[in-house]
Amino acid sequence: MEPMPWRDRVRGEDALLQQLNGLVTDAANRRAEALLEGVADLGTVADVARDLGLSWNAVDKAIKKYERRKADSTTTT
Repeated sequence: MEPMPWRDRVRGEDALLQQLNGLVTDAANRRAEALLEGVADLGTVADVARDLGLSWNAVDKAIKKYERRKADSTTTT
């Protein structure tokens, strides 16, 4: 059996990376939605961060990044 040509391997890996990036984005969106539910439940980003043992900044960044992605997707469709 002949090895796959390098160009085909690169194309295959590019396709896999694109698929994985989509999965990561989907997971980040679901996580941010859960964090927003936590904010609605507990009251503040700081309370959610404390409850999860995360930094306030990490929770805030995740939510803001999600909100930017969401705003970008609504303005382009």
